[in-house]
Amino acid sequence: MTTAPSSPSRRAMLAAAATVAATGTVLSAAGAAPAAADAGKRPRKAVVFRNVRPFGARRPVDLTVVDGRISGGSAPSGAQVIDGGGRIALPSLVDAHIHPDKTSWGGPWVSRRPANTIADFVVQDVELFNSQSRSIGERAYGLMAHAVTRGTRAMRAHADVAPAYGLAGLEGIAAARERLKHALDVQIVAFPQHGVARTPGTATLLEEAARSGAADFIGGIDPISFDHALKEQLDLVFGLADRYGVGVDIHLHDTDDKGVTVLRGIIERTRTLSLQGRVTVSHVFCLPGLPDAELASLAEELGDLDISLTTVAPSRDLVLPIARLREHGVKVGLGSDGVRDAWSPFGNADMMHRAHILGWVTDMRLDEELSSCYDAATHGGSDVMGLARAGLTPGSPADFVLVQGECVPQVVVDMPQRDMVVHGGTVVAREGRLV
Repeated sequence: MTTAPSSPSRRAMLAAAATVAATGTVLSAAGAAPAAADAGKRPRKAVVFRNVRPFGARRPVDLTVVDGRISGGSAPSGAQVIDGGGRIALPSLVDAHIHPDKTSWGGPWVSRRPANTIADFVVQDVELFNSQSRSIGERAYGLMAHAVTRGTRAMRAHADVAPAYGLAGLEGIAAARERLKHALDVQIVAFPQHGVARTPGTATLLEEAARSGAADFIGGIDPISFDHALKEQLDLVFGLADRYGVGVDIHLHDTDDKGVTVLRGIIERTRTLSLQGRVTVSHVFCLPGLPDAELASLAEELGDLDISLTTVAPSRDLVLPIARLREHGVKVGLGSDGVRDAWSPFGNADMMHRAHILGWVTDMRLDEELSSCYDAATHGGSDVMGLARAGLTPGSPADFVLVQGECVPQVVVDMPQRDMVVHGGTVVAREGRLV
């Protein structure tokens, strides 16, 4: 069984913070990426973030960054110095599941009509798309840039692919990704929101997205309850992934046996096609209500095949049991889902707020529990996306936020302003605005 990297407990965080405070440097982490072999042969970009408190350490230290990574050594001469003002330094956040193409963010208020089924919402998706004067690229950029100012370092963005849109969603998100490449890492999913079998023409568009390189992942949606074509949808999605070397990320909303049946189909195809580490299942509402023995059995298979999961913490009954899944090596990321779109007027692409929601719906009260919510919004998403963790340790990416606060649990509860957002050692946002 493959075991995911263990999440830092509050005790470990405090121990690391104490060491930092005592020594003025950040200790090495096992497995940290080594410095480039030719680092001494070329000019190095060095920045010292002075007077910061990693993970809320009692005493401030200097955090040195060389060529976009945290350094455990002394700063090279001529390094730029940025004063952190005694603020807490925390790893930047990762949004493992978001739909930027659907958003009306930054535009006029949109009034919504009653809707009860996915089919109802799909109709309103198309109406919203046709009513917008701004392109998908502009709307997606506005939302994604806002996410950066709230401390997001990376996101997996789902774009609707259907005859009603063609590949406009993929193209719009790709344009926004290009504009924000200095500040945000983005993976794009070609998502068949309208279904694969029930909407003719979608399968052809998915293949075009995979073949052209427009999509990093091919998506799917409720193959039984919505598409009514379990074998057809899964065979198509996994066949494209295998043929074109892309990943899979499937929405699974079913809360009953249909969801478990789909999940077992995903497990079977992942094993048969040797797609370990390239498959994600989003939402997975069928897992939280399972008996312990069945949950453990499924979780062990998911962990063995390195199939990752994402949750958006929609409610106590539907949020994934993250801690129990991680016991079996399952990677679980947290996402913000839709933001101010046809499905809901709510959402803000602020992953610190989403960590707060995770704690709220699961009744987290203890410091270690609240810290685990921040871990899900940072390292959980990094693991799902296959990114190096931004752990504030030597060799890790210099992706972090500076906030006023006392400790990690208090930050999760109070959600302070992100005074400074750093990506790859460069300040990309200050006080809620892009630099």
